[in-house]
Amino acid sequence: MSMGTKNRLNLIGTTCKAHLRERHAASGALVEEFILEIEGTGKEADANAWSQFTDAKRDTSEMLQRVDAAFDAWLNP
Repeated sequence: MSMGTKNRLNLIGTTCKAHLRERHAASGALVEEFILEIEGTGKEADANAWSQFTDAKRDTSEMLQRVDAAFDAWLNP
């Protein structure tokens, strides 16, 4: 994996987490729980798991809509 790919994957995760924390600030504990569920914990942690919300176009607004939809689905199963 090239350095550019690692940086892009890190940026995707950072962007998604910041968006969730900002948009759902009133549900802070739930947002953190959702983040842990996406990334995992301990040896199973994968910060690159956020790439599941991206597409070939790399459109940030679509990615954030997918993150919001996943969070809403997670809150209201």
